[in-house]
Amino acid sequence: MRVPLSWLREYVDLPATETGRDVQAKLISVGLEVETVEQLGDGLKGPLVVGKVLTIEELEGFKKPIRFCTVDVGQANGTGEPQEIVCGARNFAVGDKVVVVLPGAVLPGDFAIAARKTYGHTSHGMICSGDELGMGDDGSHGIIVLPPEHEVGTDAIELLQLVDEVLDIAVTPDRGYALSIRGVARETATAYGLALRDPALLDVPGPNAFGYPVRVADPMGCDRFTARTVTGLDPEARSPLWLTRRLQKAGMRPISLAVDITNYVMLELGQPLHAYDRSRVQGPIGVRRAEQGEKLVTLDGVTRTLDAQDLVITDDRGPIGLAGVMGGANTEIDDTENTTTEVVVEAAHFDALSISRTARRHKLASEASKRFERGVDPQAASAAAQRTVDLLVLLAGGTADAGVTEVIAPSAPHTIAIPADHPDKVAGVEYGRETVVRRLQEVGCDVYGQDELIVTVPSWRPDLTDPNDLAEEVIRLEGYENLPSTLPKPPAGRGLTDRQRLHRRVGRALAGAGYVEAPNYPFVGEHVFDQFGLAADDPNRKVVKLVNPLSDEEPALRTTLLPGLLGALRRNDGRGSHDLALFETGLVFHPREELKIAVRLPVDRRPTDEEIASLTEALPVQPRHAAVVLTGAREQAGWWGKGRPSDWADAVESARVLAREAGTELIVRGGQYGPWHPGRCAELAVVVEGVEQVIGYAGELHPGVLKTLGLPARTSAMELDLDALELASAGVPKGPKISTFPVATQDVALVVDASVPQADVEGALREGAGELLESIRLFDVYENAAQLGEGKKSLAYALRFRAGDRTLTVDEASAARDAAVALAGSRVGAVLRG
Repeated sequence: MRVPLSWLREYVDLPATETGRDVQAKLISVGLEVETVEQLGDGLKGPLVVGKVLTIEELEGFKKPIRFCTVDVGQANGTGEPQEIVCGARNFAVGDKVVVVLPGAVLPGDFAIAARKTYGHTSHGMICSGDELGMGDDGSHGIIVLPPEHEVGTDAIELLQLVDEVLDIAVTPDRGYALSIRGVARETATAYGLALRDPALLDVPGPNAFGYPVRVADPMGCDRFTARTVTGLDPEARSPLWLTRRLQKAGMRPISLAVDITNYVMLELGQPLHAYDRSRVQGPIGVRRAEQGEKLVTLDGVTRTLDAQDLVITDDRGPIGLAGVMGGANTEIDDTENTTTEVVVEAAHFDALSISRTARRHKLASEASKRFERGVDPQAASAAAQRTVDLLVLLAGGTADAGVTEVIAPSAPHTIAIPADHPDKVAGVEYGRETVVRRLQEVGCDVYGQDELIVTVPSWRPDLTDPNDLAEEVIRLEGYENLPSTLPKPPAGRGLTDRQRLHRRVGRALAGAGYVEAPNYPFVGEHVFDQFGLAADDPNRKVVKLVNPLSDEEPALRTTLLPGLLGALRRNDGRGSHDLALFETGLVFHPREELKIAVRLPVDRRPTDEEIASLTEALPVQPRHAAVVLTGAREQAGWWGKGRPSDWADAVESARVLAREAGTELIVRGGQYGPWHPGRCAELAVVVEGVEQVIGYAGELHPGVLKTLGLPARTSAMELDLDALELASAGVPKGPKISTFPVATQDVALVVDASVPQADVEGALREGAGELLESIRLFDVYENAAQLGEGKKSLAYALRFRAGDRTLTVDEASAARDAAVALAGSRVGAVLRG
């Protein structure tokens, strides 16, 4: 919203010494975002005067049309003689009043004017266009032709209001009232502690039966409709300079008198209006929802197919306007033929949500829709219509029709109950009841009560809906800069939870293992589950869908981290990085069986455990997962030796890294799930409270999945549930005890069936060896049908034995090894290799 300071001063008696910068600082202090202060006419220096064109001589022989003119500028040139000026513009004629800049003047942009010889003549100055004077877009892009009543020699700087300051305010969605001079003036008056001259305080006649007929079929979409009629307009009347200049300073282009007046009143009061050529409206004006597929040609000349949710203005022919967005071409005031002598003025209040959706549906943002969707004062409609009528009568010589139409859906004012000390609790500052009441009254509220206040919200503030909104008004008017900066004092013993510590340790461990963290957005498209080959009843297919997704292709929250990670891997591989190891830890989302509505938590105290639990139950289940993806070389080749490509074993090892950080024994066995290769997939499990629970999978991805997703061959991945891993955890891992006694190492090689998992063999050895076993490590896997037999493999383990209180004898170590081998033989059929 562009606000000229000269216009603002009409409604607030600002001190004469206050500059735009001063007003900017004051408005920022009360919460408005004033981005810039534009200095209009900065550096402009006269003489700049009104002149009358006396003669025009067309110069021949040049590449473009050139005119040699004489212009009467009165005594502004010191002689009273006609001023000789060379000009290339052609939109003026002999007798026209124009703006002339004389030698010695300086135009915006430090453009000094001097007499100079050009096209065979000496030009003593310039005949000016609006662009050269920094006036903005007037629609003509040519020389300024002034109305004939202005005297020759008049100072044009003052006449055209060329020197001014314009505040450029970024209006947030909750402050729609600031999209008007009236709203900004109210904030300015409050900031300075001055009185406001409200431009909406007008004497408005009451409704009667003689007004233009209006029928509102949808009172929920349009709760107020005011119609006024003006007849006898002069079709040749043009907008005066003061009106066009204010529109230009506010960033709008003058069009025609009737349209300019409606735009002016909209900027002044914040109420969008529309003027219909009465001769082109057939029958009563109506407001209803459109019929699906109806057509309407809007003022921009585009034929639009309407939706059943669109609110439209109609006459007997059908739609004549898109309510609150843009009027129709079939009832517009034609400024080219100058035939409009009777106008029907519409000032209505429409549902903000309906207007917002219509504007977005048709990709048609307008000044009207921008205001309606942020909230317009419904009580200002009658005043805006009256102001428009008054200006039409004043500037176009019209006559206000006695008929006044007002269709109003009854509604009660919005009231809010708020404890008098509620703003104190929100801000942590003691304001006191008097300050709270005074600040709310400055906003426009009616306040009653002592300890418990009953606040009636003003009609121009639809954003004030609950006590916290009122508290915000008190705090911002008292000054955010006056809030003390204090840090909370946490009680002793508080800090990171065990869950948070585990998440940090996991991230550090994966980074230390050579993985690079690659966070992704938590959104997913359901087609990815088909690409992963998940079964139709797989729990991961049940997703939480967003009401307002950022992308229609990803409308749901993720149930797995792999889509985002694999997408990052694909992008990096496509850009030349082929050796990749990426990881992510983050939340996944699963819908609850029963949908609950979240309660609104208080802000003046800590929520109770029951309130937090209720809020949690209304949210999706959100476990934290960890996942890795890797492809290319795991170890680079160099002078130190050969490199090694990554494979499924690296993905499994990453899961073991996480288990070690959690202090949990991870069960790894063959498995089969979704996107993983059926022969190179490990199922990851832990024991939680005595019950074995599968928490994830690791291994090489299926070739079909890799082809579908465009990923490199032999890409591997791992994903597991970190929260489940934590539940199986023994807490923070404890450092090992260092024994002073020597270790006894025993190696065993066992022959088992090729189908027996290594984890089962290791588990049997660990259990059979007993408490003397310190560690066990698989160091060789050997398969040879000629030596071992068909379908057999040899697993070689290094067993380390140690006692904490003595040196083990050879017999003790051998006995423990034999017990381990015996249990492995009975459990998995292992035979000690000869």
